[in-house]
Amino acid sequence: MQHVVILLGAPGAGKGTQAQRLTEALSLPHISTGDLFRENLSQGTDLGSKAKVFMERGDLVPDELVIDMLFDRVSREDCKSGYLLDGFPRTIAQAESLGARLDGADATIQVVDIQVPDAIITKRITGRWSCPDCNAVYHATFSPPKTAGTCDACSGTLTQRKDDTAQVVVQRLANYHELTAPLAAWYQERGAFCSVDGNTDTDSVFEACLACVQLEAS
Repeated sequence: MQHVVILLGAPGAGKGTQAQRLTEALSLPHISTGDLFRENLSQGTDLGSKAKVFMERGDLVPDELVIDMLFDRVSREDCKSGYLLDGFPRTIAQAESLGARLDGADATIQVVDIQVPDAIITKRITGRWSCPDCNAVYHATFSPPKTAGTCDACSGTLTQRKDDTAQVVVQRLANYHELTAPLAAWYQERGAFCSVDGNTDTDSVFEACLACVQLEAS
């Protein structure tokens, strides 16, 4: 039986960090849609070529094409026992498509929703800075550099991603609440759902996430 774990949460909730730790603890591969796009585009696959047409027009890649990429990936041997999804599904329509593909398969879906207040999310994201020279990452509040604007490791000038500004974060959160947040109630109605307080230290969040998955699996 395949063990499919889905991580939900707003941008900046810590899904990426917890996904890495959970995949190690559960011995499941971590699969993100971003990685799927990059892999298919770089390898020039048929699926990647189809997606490129939409992306070059500035259009969203159709859900069915994303699903095709996903199931091409999870058909590999390393996903035989299951996998962890980060960043998919993002909408109820995508969740329905995923469920339809898994319907009749020997698989279980478990959903963990990492919940963090918008104000904390905004503080986390807008405080992030990185060094373009050595890729070191800092945070204005939680892990500031010794000298503001300068990398401790290589003395490079720190920069901020364009999508980490306050204005963009507000829009990203608005999109999340409109399109993705309703997934929590949708999955909760179908069981195998657990919410976790993400507004605490990463170790505590990890332990809570792991306990959710293990509880649902028992």
